[in-house]
Amino acid sequence: MNSDWESRLATLWHQALNRFRKGRNSPNTLFDPDEIRFLHEIGCSPQELFDFVEDHEGWGEPDFDVVLDVQRIRHRYLHEVLDGRPPGPPPPAHSLPAKTDAISGIAWLPRLIVKARLKLRGELPPELMYGCGGDRPFLRRAGFSLAEFLQLTWDSGSDDTALVAAFRQRASRPS
Repeated sequence: MNSDWESRLATLWHQALNRFRKGRNSPNTLFDPDEIRFLHEIGCSPQELFDFVEDHEGWGEPDFDVVLDVQRIRHRYLHEVLDGRPPGPPPPAHSLPAKTDAISGIAWLPRLIVKARLKLRGELPPELMYGCGGDRPFLRRAGFSLAEFLQLTWDSGSDDTALVAAFRQRASRPS
């Protein structure tokens, strides 16, 4: 790791796993106030890290390297695009595309695009997760990691056509 915040996040990840295993299984009990401040400084909400910890414990994924790769992109976006500004309010979760909505014949993708954009801006509704148990297998089948898709979303800006074309091109590669 090449920065203090990354080392501190790694330490916090391991502490959070241990606390979760001991029954501290809500975002409100998993982190202390200093840790919450730190998470906000790096562009991660306590809910987001909690969700990753919970999924790691329940499903065996994601591991810390995946979490760090995603957080590196969010951290860069926070500082390079948002100039460190705090996020705006999240939209209501029900306003996102449904899991069954499709773009270019690809179900799930419209929802994932919106979730990735909200993750970049730090505006995910607390009841949603970028990289949830549906996102991970969907992206894996398409040949993407969570971080790669997040970066593609950033690189594509608001151009859904470019994003979908890049997604289709990558997803059609033989594995």
